[in-house]
Amino acid sequence: MTIVLGRPAADRLSEVVGALREWQSEGAPTQLHPGDLGWFWRFGAETTAAAVRTWSRDGRILAVGLLDGPELLRLTTAPDARRDEELARRLVEDATDPERGVLPAGKAYVEAPPGALVHDLLGEDGWPEDEPWTPLRRDLGEPVADSGVRVEAIGAGRAAVWADVLRASFDGSTFTAGRWHAMAAGSPYADARCLVAYDDRGAAVAVVTVWAAGPGRPGVLEPMGVHREHRGRGHGRAITLAAAAELRELGASSALVCTPSSNVGGVATYASAGFERLPERRDRRRDA
Repeated sequence: MTIVLGRPAADRLSEVVGALREWQSEGAPTQLHPGDLGWFWRFGAETTAAAVRTWSRDGRILAVGLLDGPELLRLTTAPDARRDEELARRLVEDATDPERGVLPAGKAYVEAPPGALVHDLLGEDGWPEDEPWTPLRRDLGEPVADSGVRVEAIGAGRAAVWADVLRASFDGSTFTAGRWHAMAAGSPYADARCLVAYDDRGAAVAVVTVWAAGPGRPGVLEPMGVHREHRGRGHGRAITLAAAAELRELGASSALVCTPSSNVGGVATYASAGFERLPERRDRRRDA
């Protein structure tokens, strides 16, 4: 059967989210998660649809890609298609040829699960490995220790509070309450929660969004941030513990997060909240 490259319309994104949800399982390599599409949904359904690519055979979705920026394709496949040679070669062809409408000419990056054949073939095609990332995982089979701070799961009426703290957590962030509402309107948010942590004076100091993928499947944290005026006081560990506890309440089997290995402080924060480091992973990079 021929592999078909698709660009789903906004009203078909639920099919893509459903496929990604089914592909999440314990023991699988860190990969594109429904929560990644959910976080991107802050830009709206139409923009999210424009950034999604699918590869199908005989009507079945075998691979999903998210253009997380014009130069980065975040890619994953169905578990039984990870070493499918026909699929992998088509993915490489589509990522390499700008006329296919996946990646532009010039510098570009492809994120693919470790062990996927497409990762190997990109290397053979002259795409070297890029800077390392550190995935971390916390098992949720046992209850999570109390965070020690007041944590609120916010709804639409408190979106501005969450947005304000997130914006103060990342330099250059332009996140707004309007983007929170757009994100919350997406189908992945049915399995998500936004949390805010407060200090003992009642100031909102840290935020996180957790995304589940259904009972018994791994969930992810994306994003997590601590207000720049309240750092160095353990708030990152506290909100991460609260995130893990929330994912457990949502039925997730584990909590996952991935951060650049150069983010030493971030890796240490997750580790302090009981997350175990997994082997580093690297994207593939094209320099020209």
